Amino acid sequence: MSVAVSAAILEEYRRVGFELGDRYEGVDLEPLLTLLAMNAEIVEAPDLAEPVCEDPDDDKFLACALAAGAPVVVSGDKHLIRVSGWSGIEVLRPRQFCERHLASLPRPGG
Repeated sequence: MSVAVSAAILEEYRRVGFELGDRYEGVDLEPLLTLLAMNAEIVEAPDLAEPVCEDPDDDKFLACALAAGAPVVVSGDKHLIRVSGWSGIEVLRPRQFCERHLASLPRPGG
């Protein structure tokens, strides 16, 4: 399993990280974003031919999944969740993803 992001997604994460840092003292997402950028597959994700989400700004996540051939987008965004299944891409909330992933791992000693 690997993580794929596009330049547009990294840019949005950085913008949100800066906003959180301005709002909450001590919040600095830059180390996490650097780790993500160093370890994720960075894909070129062209814009979708037509809008899919009610919020067109969320389409970048579907475009990235499509470009990467990823079957899953992990997000709690309601607009993305509503279009789960589009082009075979499932949108899972973070908890759902963790539960599925953890359930698929071999159990120690078993």
